[in-house]
Amino acid sequence: MNLPVETLAAVGLVVVFAYTVVGLTGFGASMVAMPMLVQLLPLRLALPMMLVYDLVGGIAIGVRNRKSVDRGELLRLVPFMLTGIVLGVTLLVKAPERALLLLLGLFVLAFAGWSLLVRPGRSRIAPAWAAPLGTVGGVFSALFGTGGPIYTIYLARRIEDKSRLRATISLLLFMSALARLASFVAASLFSPPGLPLLIATMLPCALAGMYLGTHLHHRLPAHRIVQAVWVILIVGGATLVLRNV
Repeated sequence: MNLPVETLAAVGLVVVFAYTVVGLTGFGASMVAMPMLVQLLPLRLALPMMLVYDLVGGIAIGVRNRKSVDRGELLRLVPFMLTGIVLGVTLLVKAPERALLLLLGLFVLAFAGWSLLVRPGRSRIAPAWAAPLGTVGGVFSALFGTGGPIYTIYLARRIEDKSRLRATISLLLFMSALARLASFVAASLFSPPGLPLLIATMLPCALAGMYLGTHLHHRLPAHRIVQAVWVILIVGGATLVLRNV
């Protein structure tokens, strides 16, 4: 894999930015990075790379507050999440990349629009919603690493205590990353020549972003960062749609 130096530099900047945003706001790194990364790298290279960094981040942070996890909701979601991951990996392997990029663009635009225009409800939803939301979240986790917001839609309407909610989401995302890793290895998505070198080269960028975001967390206004992220997501999603329609 012979990528131009300017492409590698741009990929590094995207990775640093994505993980800085995670440290500042709690946004998922893949949600921020993927609309930009796929403009620089093939989707099937960008996904395994970001997955490794998500796992490194999960290990670095640690699976904290395990005693606060809502095991009932976790056990309700996980089977459907795993089903969705299997379906998503199957699509990732078989579907044409142009169609996948169009789907990514539409997903990013839909998520940005929903987050900006819809005020989340506070009433509890039925446990039966675990099936569709867990499955769809698993599909988008496998396809783009962006299933986190879908899981959160369900869990936020089921768990009122914020510490339990945060702990449950954190552990679920870590389990999702492990499941995706196993599925990606089984589907030979880590086999492209040069991919391990690319992952190793960009790992310091991911670690630098994590460090930077953590240390800037109390110094920069998070709401301003979130506003900038919305703009980036909308522009990135629209660009993907226009390029792949």
